[in-house]
Amino acid sequence: MSPPTARARLAAVLGDPVVHSLSPLLHNHWFARLGIDGVYLALRVPAEVFDETLRLLPALGFRGFNVTIPHKERAFRAVDRRDRAAEVCGAVNTVRVEADGSLTGLNTDGFGFLAHLRRRVPGWRPEAGPTVVLGAGGAARAVVAALLEAGVGEVRIVNRTRPRAERLIADLAPHFPTARLSAVDWTARGEALTGAALLVQTTSLGMHGMPSLELPLDSLPRRAVVAEVVYVPSETDLLRRARKRGHPVVDGLGMLIWQAVPGFRHWGGVEPPVDGTVEALLLEGLRATPPAK
Repeated sequence: MSPPTARARLAAVLGDPVVHSLSPLLHNHWFARLGIDGVYLALRVPAEVFDETLRLLPALGFRGFNVTIPHKERAFRAVDRRDRAAEVCGAVNTVRVEADGSLTGLNTDGFGFLAHLRRRVPGWRPEAGPTVVLGAGGAARAVVAALLEAGVGEVRIVNRTRPRAERLIADLAPHFPTARLSAVDWTARGEALTGAALLVQTTSLGMHGMPSLELPLDSLPRRAVVAEVVYVPSETDLLRRARKRGHPVVDGLGMLIWQAVPGFRHWGGVEPPVDGTVEALLLEGLRATPPAK
């Protein structure tokens, strides 16, 4: 493809730090592969100038941007409007610049998780049974909200600090009044798997450089799907053990890819391809520059 021109579509990821982001690798790959005149940048934006930057970039021609740590909650407050997922999660990871220059905030993390889950396990159904989610941070919040939106009726949230799980439930319950949400003590995490149809691991345990996740799988039905949001390593010890037991497994890399799709639809103007070429590209990027924690 020819080099970008002065008419190139502009987009970026805003964060601090941002040097380890894989977003430029992914979006610039899509621009080149689809023959689109576009550039995607990584911009380090300190907190004290974030709001000003958010308003300045559209004036400079940017069609939109992604938002990463530590700015997702700040972006939630700064945009002009938000989609339901962002409202439920209280965080924005994608910002669209509309034709009138206003800013629409999205949270696409839950979309990314569900899209990858359905691709990896086409037979998965929300009504199959309870879901167990390990963790109660931002990733857990997005995943739980997306699962409840999809029709999952019961979610058990297991966190090392129970009050944080209870706060997550208190925040989500008003949006999903018919759902059964419960907090489970970390010491009972093994028993919480009884009868579950889906297990989602959203903590940092098992991630490269972090302590391992100690979780007995004896109580988990063999039909249950086991999913990770961690993507370093690409196959965690949990996924390896689950695979050996015969569980369908879902890695974390696909969520990273699919959460980027709604943003690219806007600034690229087309649906980007998600296939083995994209996954291989990001795996190579991870090997070259492991992401910051």
